[in-house]
Amino acid sequence: MIALRRNDARHYVRQGKVAWWQTFYAPEPPVRTDQGLGTLANIDELRIEPSGGTAPRPWSESEVLTYVYQGALVQTSADGGSDTLQAGEFQRMSSGPCVSHEETNASATNGVHFFQIALHAQPGDIESGCEQRRFTSAHRRNRLCLVASSDGRQGSLRMARDVCILSSKLDPGHHLIHELRPDRRAWVHIVHGEATLCDHLLVQGDGVGVTGEPSVSLTAGVSTELLLIDVRSP
Repeated sequence: MIALRRNDARHYVRQGKVAWWQTFYAPEPPVRTDQGLGTLANIDELRIEPSGGTAPRPWSESEVLTYVYQGALVQTSADGGSDTLQAGEFQRMSSGPCVSHEETNASATNGVHFFQIALHAQPGDIESGCEQRRFTSAHRRNRLCLVASSDGRQGSLRMARDVCILSSKLDPGHHLIHELRPDRRAWVHIVHGEATLCDHLLVQGDGVGVTGEPSVSLTAGVSTELLLIDVRSP
């Protein structure tokens, strides 16, 4: 089964210097495969203009993977700790109850463009912590590079939840296959470019859920970057 969410169907918010697109938006009916999206809670895309930033946001009892696509991002927690992520870096942040964070563009001249993938967590299920790592274009070229997993294999960031998050940069015409076990499903998000999946043309900002299929199979039409989230079925 294939469940599409087109770019223009995402929830869009503009707040000062921050533009924010949400693939899953709570007041709307959820985009569902036949049994839901498992632990996947949100896929957000944000652009912050030079010297801009978000207001503090609560991330209570959650795991969030941040990927900086362009620019440099400063993340500051309520306790005053901060981390700077550069383009090409991924960060896993786990937050306990009543923890808030804010994101700030590190540059006064260039914008920052980043993505955040949030996973559902049960109270007391995770411990607060932070880890970040760079995965180069060479690591991700024409292959699915594992950037986060539950066991930290292949040098990936270690998540508490049962999830595999993969990143790929595809040359035009490159074909990619990701096998799915019967108890798994996947969500694909097109960061930029375009790709064909099961006769559906996906373009920048589009997302698609795949369930009940033996694999995710797609072909890039132009230079394309994507994120793939593989989760256990509910």
